[in-house]
Amino acid sequence: MSLRLKVALPFVILTMVVSVIGVYVVTRLVTSTLSERLTNQLLESGRVVSDSFIRQEAAHVQAARIIAYTEGLAVALKNEDREVVLRLAAPAFNATTIENVILISPQGNEIAHFLIDKNGEFIQVDLDTGASRSLLVSEFLRNRNPNEAPHRGLGANLVNEETYYYTALPVTVDGEFDGVIVVGTSIRTILPAFKTVALADIVIYGNNGQAIATTLGAMDQETLDTLTITDAQYMEALKAEDIVYGDNFDYAGRSYTLGRSPLQIGNDRIGVFAVVLPLDFVVDFASNNRNTYILVFTLLTIVVIVIGYFVSRMIIVPLYKLVYTSQAIAQGDLDSRTGINSKDEIGTLASTFDTMTESLQERTRQLEKANETLKQIDKTKTNFIQISAHELRTPLTLIMGYSQMLEQDTSKDPELQKLAKGILDGSERMSDVVDSMLDVSRIDSDSLFLRKTSIEIEPVIRKVQKSFEPAFEERNLTFKTEGLEKLPAFSADPDMLQKVFYHLIMNAIKYTPDGGEVKVVGKYRNGKKPPELEVAVVDTGIGIDPSMKESIFEKFHQSGEVLLHSSGKTKFKGGGPGLGLAIARGIVQAHGGKIWVESKGYNEEKLPGSKFIVSLPLQKEREQDS
Repeated sequence: MSLRLKVALPFVILTMVVSVIGVYVVTRLVTSTLSERLTNQLLESGRVVSDSFIRQEAAHVQAARIIAYTEGLAVALKNEDREVVLRLAAPAFNATTIENVILISPQGNEIAHFLIDKNGEFIQVDLDTGASRSLLVSEFLRNRNPNEAPHRGLGANLVNEETYYYTALPVTVDGEFDGVIVVGTSIRTILPAFKTVALADIVIYGNNGQAIATTLGAMDQETLDTLTITDAQYMEALKAEDIVYGDNFDYAGRSYTLGRSPLQIGNDRIGVFAVVLPLDFVVDFASNNRNTYILVFTLLTIVVIVIGYFVSRMIIVPLYKLVYTSQAIAQGDLDSRTGINSKDEIGTLASTFDTMTESLQERTRQLEKANETLKQIDKTKTNFIQISAHELRTPLTLIMGYSQMLEQDTSKDPELQKLAKGILDGSERMSDVVDSMLDVSRIDSDSLFLRKTSIEIEPVIRKVQKSFEPAFEERNLTFKTEGLEKLPAFSADPDMLQKVFYHLIMNAIKYTPDGGEVKVVGKYRNGKKPPELEVAVVDTGIGIDPSMKESIFEKFHQSGEVLLHSSGKTKFKGGGPGLGLAIARGIVQAHGGKIWVESKGYNEEKLPGSKFIVSLPLQKEREQDS
């Protein structure tokens, strides 16, 4: 049995039973007076009658479509081919339950008219009854709209002078207006049927308040006159939103009461009807019956609660197992399983969940194994970088020493001196790369040693500025500082911080076009705990794409075209191994600080610039001072 049936079916049945019993008890016991129960019955009967007319309307529409959609009928009606229309419409009419049908051509001529008389005999009307000139039809002929909504109305047929409830619809094929079909059922036929379902007598009123049909008594003229109302009462009921209660009256030695309501089908109010009930309709129950109903209602409520409890347990217990298992897995216990073996939807979900957990457990083992392999590879790579850097340092030192000597010995030969200078510059750049590789290997292996002392940031920045003076002059770049002299002293490794700002300022130089500006701004953030010293390197360069704000701090990250990296390290978009920002981040984090970049985006024409911010905590220095 599926979970849907387990939950829905018992509660639907129990809810229906309890609702029926509850309504019965409330209606019979809580409504304490005769007038209240009578009023409630009038309201219910009025709703039933209104709903019955709506159902009759649906039957009319269905019958009209059966006749109108008979093959060839619409074309014959449009061409006013009476013989074909009669031949096609008659069998279709006889196959429906309606009692009157009128077919009118687009020219406004009555082409076919059929009736079922009181004896159930089929009658073909061959005279013009004026139906095409009625309000029910004339608007269709005037608008000629094939999609116009149905029109409804009450009217007397001139052939047998009976009152009918009519529905009129346009006849259309292929979206064209081909005429009008009017179908009707006599009030004489539908009122008894409505009385059966409404459990009340019914009265239908004409436009002037005259009662034109009723199920009360023999429907003779005397009865109709008794039930007739004034024009004012008719209009009041026609405009009402609910039942309008009339006066009590006597008929055939019995007292009655009635309530009037507008007869509304769709958006059309086609008249007024009334429901009639005898004043002794409701019979009071004895007090012992009240106790019986209360007991029955209470017992049924207890049964619903008990069954509901057990049904809920069938769902909640497995769900709790699923919840506990999922929480255990979320905490890392991949050996947990639900243990649910039911064959409903929850069992399927649990089985799928357990299978997924097994797959996750196996995939986790594979990932852990792969992670160990990657760690080993990364360690091997770090060792290789460290060994290579150390091995390269000795020959580089020799090259730099001999290059310096060669530069001094060739002071009288400009050509040789230029070559010696080139060798020296290249070896210095290689030495910078080797130093960067060593710094990265120390950061990766957590072996970066900080020699902290009390320092001020301004001298550190000035040393870096001095090393880049030739680059500023060559590239026509303006270098400024702001607020550095106001920053307090703090505990840090001056050499390491010098490397941080060396790489940040060099990065700003590389990505700022000639004639731009590089500025270092210092701020003291005292509102935070602990207080922070914030230094920002701001440039007027090409900016950084937002998607790269994190990746630029990774090792060996290269921005732009890699082939340009053969140019000098301070040239515009110049070269580098992609280690500077990674080293800067490692050193800042080793000091317990943070580093990040802010930029409006990448644009080599508008030059939005970049802002690299270094934030260092001052708590340790304050502790030392205390």
